Amino acid sequence: MTLTDFNKSYEEIIHSNISGNRKAIRLADLLTAMEHTFKIPMLRNDHWEQQNKAIISLYRKISISRNL
Repeated sequence: MTLTDFNKSYEEIIHSNISGNRKAIRLADLLTAMEHTFKIPMLRNDHWEQQNKAIISLYRKISISRNL
């Protein structure tokens, strides 16, 4: 999947009519998929984040949405 695909999946989940708990689960699954696809470090890594601003931006957006 590309970053565009992940963003599209995010939008579909957010705008769907599924329950809040189910959305949270699907968003968590999306985060896990991003971690594997883009090899996002488990611990914060400023150098990696500088090199991958668009990826980490979407990742944080999804993460915050999951907690709302």
